[in-house]
Amino acid sequence: MATVDMSAPVVTTAVVSAAAAVATTSGRRMHRIRTVRRLQGVSLRSAARQIGLDVRKLRAQEQESADLHLSDLYKWQKALDVPVTELLVEPDTQLSRPVLERARMIRLMKTAQAILERANSTSIRRMAQMLITQLMEIMPELENVGAWHSVGQRRSLSELGRIVERAVSTEGLHGSHYGE
Repeated sequence: MATVDMSAPVVTTAVVSAAAAVATTSGRRMHRIRTVRRLQGVSLRSAARQIGLDVRKLRAQEQESADLHLSDLYKWQKALDVPVTELLVEPDTQLSRPVLERARMIRLMKTAQAILERANSTSIRRMAQMLITQLMEIMPELENVGAWHSVGQRRSLSELGRIVERAVSTEGLHGSHYGE
């Protein structure tokens, strides 16, 4: 016959849920996903594509007080390409130097690409191209970093819009004319 140790503390699901709710509603910082995402120059839409969730869910997850599952945290880590420890908040800690430097390099590359795209002068285009080449020598993974977005989110030619996900009826398009 098994005995029960009555002196041991019993934690119920309700108590754990209540504690989680208090931590969330108290505004305690659980992580710094949004800060890292912005520093890395990753849009919420791009992260949503990589993680496989819609933007609304990711926006809720990146709230600093959101209590995430480890699996969600690892998905963010993969999408942002940083160590998972950089996403976690510890009292009075800043992002590590390598993560901050990588974020600075990404911003520099975005600026150089934007200058290259918008330059009207051949000499300015040549200097921007030299800067891009030098940045890639320092950090080869910057090769696919694009320019800052001037309006909205840009898509490459290989990316399809959301319309591809929905079926469009062509019933009214064939054999009918306006006014008939």
